[in-house]
Amino acid sequence: MKQKFNIITSTCVPLPLENVDTDQIIPARFLKATDKEGFGDNLFRDWRFDKNGEPIKDFVLNNPKYGGCILVAGRNFGSGSSREHAAWAIAGYGFRVVISSFFADIHKQNELNNFVLPVVVSEAFLAELFSSIESNPETLVEVNLPEQTVTNRSTGRQERFEINGYKKHCLVNGLDDIDFLVESRPKIEQWEKESL
Repeated sequence: MKQKFNIITSTCVPLPLENVDTDQIIPARFLKATDKEGFGDNLFRDWRFDKNGEPIKDFVLNNPKYGGCILVAGRNFGSGSSREHAAWAIAGYGFRVVISSFFADIHKQNELNNFVLPVVVSEAFLAELFSSIESNPETLVEVNLPEQTVTNRSTGRQERFEINGYKKHCLVNGLDDIDFLVESRPKIEQWEKESL
């Protein structure tokens, strides 16, 4: 069983860039592996490190001011190719939530399948989050999956977000698709008996 979601309250890592595609999230040269282990080490690899493997000081993941398990990203996050490795890298790095005003559909599903919660907010709310985090890197954001709300603790402003009911059930209960089928086996067997 995977880690269950309930209420996550954390500081955030801001990435105020639009149209971040999956090749920027995890460059193609890292796609040869079929195991999820180690992908977090190469999240945003070409933005985090120079050609000699040295950290690029200006990139947000290398800035000690910022941390936490929530990534706040600009509009159209996860565009480009449908590589699931991008979601593996995000989860492997330790992010449990990504907040944006728009996600590419396939990437959004890949995040959900890898126990990363994509939260869609309005452009105005996203701009406020970026402003709050820039003003105070210790700003806390609360993501309440059962209530489907996200709250900027520094301003008290809150928005609701949408999520597929099946995926919500799986996240709240720590189930992947296979776990869900196993959990549902008694119901399936009962239905089969009643259908004969």
